[in-house]
Amino acid sequence: MTVRVRLAPSPTGTLHIGTARTALFNWLFANRKDGKFLLRIEDTDKERSKPEFTENILEGLEWLGLNWTESPVIQSKRIEAHKSAIQSLLQKGLAYRCYVSDLELDSMRENLKKQGKAPRYDNRHRDLTPEQEKVFIAEGKQAVIRFRIDDNTSIQWKDLVRGEMKWLGADLGGDMVIARRSPSNEIGDPLYNLVVVVDDSYMKITHVIRGEDHLANTAKQILLYQALALSIPTFAHTPLILNPEGRKLSKRDGVTSISDFKDMGYTPEALANYMTLLGWSVPEGMDERFTIDEAAAKFDFDRVNKAGAKFDWDKLNWLNSQVLHSWSSEQLLKVLEPLWLREGWKAPNNEWGLDLAELIGPSLTLLNDSIEQSRPFFEEPTLEADGKHQLQSEGALKAIKYLAEELKRDSWDGKDMFYAKNLVSKSADLAEVKKGLVMKSLRAALLGRLNGPDLMTTWSLLARIGQDLNRINRCL
Repeated sequence: MTVRVRLAPSPTGTLHIGTARTALFNWLFANRKDGKFLLRIEDTDKERSKPEFTENILEGLEWLGLNWTESPVIQSKRIEAHKSAIQSLLQKGLAYRCYVSDLELDSMRENLKKQGKAPRYDNRHRDLTPEQEKVFIAEGKQAVIRFRIDDNTSIQWKDLVRGEMKWLGADLGGDMVIARRSPSNEIGDPLYNLVVVVDDSYMKITHVIRGEDHLANTAKQILLYQALALSIPTFAHTPLILNPEGRKLSKRDGVTSISDFKDMGYTPEALANYMTLLGWSVPEGMDERFTIDEAAAKFDFDRVNKAGAKFDWDKLNWLNSQVLHSWSSEQLLKVLEPLWLREGWKAPNNEWGLDLAELIGPSLTLLNDSIEQSRPFFEEPTLEADGKHQLQSEGALKAIKYLAEELKRDSWDGKDMFYAKNLVSKSADLAEVKKGLVMKSLRAALLGRLNGPDLMTTWSLLARIGQDLNRINRCL
């Protein structure tokens, strides 16, 4: 049997990290089993589904490296197949038309709530006679279509994450609506649980891997598989992603969209690595930093946790920094150049750009950190308070003035590092100050502050574009 798994996002919003983690687990399992990872766009919510959300989802998956094996199935194009399945259930007497109004349903729920009971439909229209139906139709009432659920039925399956699962029909809220109301007594728009079953069967899905919030849906869907005489897939219900307080991660917690993580400067490698760790424990001997291909070689559901996984920004940031620090200057420059262009900056030549990338690379946590760290090399920085204080130190300006006079005379091109180091030593001797004071003062003059990357490389980069002497002179 070829393993076939799927991601079935609804294009009613951008790609959420929870959906992306589900996609990742599906992709990992498919690759571990040499199977296929498929995609289905569940766009049957006509009002909320937007093409731009579909585009965002596809782009996010591709950015993470989660490529699908076959062309995506568009659910809205299969509406006739869904209605045909509903018609067969009606003909078998396994589904029926229900004319209970929304007002009656609200009243039913309110009464149950007062009694301290869970809301459910009482199946009152399950056995209407043709004559009763005619009366409702004559009154202009429109019907939903409900699937019969016997309260005494037992639904069982072996979940790859949670083991043996058992539900009773009585716990599913009464007969399930599988189609919305429609005029002229036609079959209205088919609903989620029905269309998922029909489409998963059509796509020959062997394993349904999704979040634990679908457990009740799984029980309902197994009944539909049985009623439609379809093969039931194997199920795996993964833990939810939680915020630091232990609640389900939501938009209220800030960034949750994959495109937002991308915009913040996270790399797809780090984010995919981190999402894998949200619910999966690495085998003994395997490092927590890995590629998705390395994870796929080890992935299985016996190491997927049942408990929810708390989102940890510090861990994600650490993984992202490790990825960036492992990149070559060439890799980093390729990513930095678009960020520089967005700011209106351009490296004077490739060698200079590579040297700047190598200089700032070890201090990056996010790619976007590179903007502020690169800024002093493209724009003259403001002289900050600590920089001013340093330049007011006794002997600082005297040493810097000598250094400037030498630079003006020799026109240093930034290449002979021995010359630069010797010049710092000479300036310290002349001003009768320590070499460290000269270097701190030079850093203040070049960068406007006391913190920053390696001084000599910084000086070399600025000298190569003729900016070092200008910055020293402004301080004098």
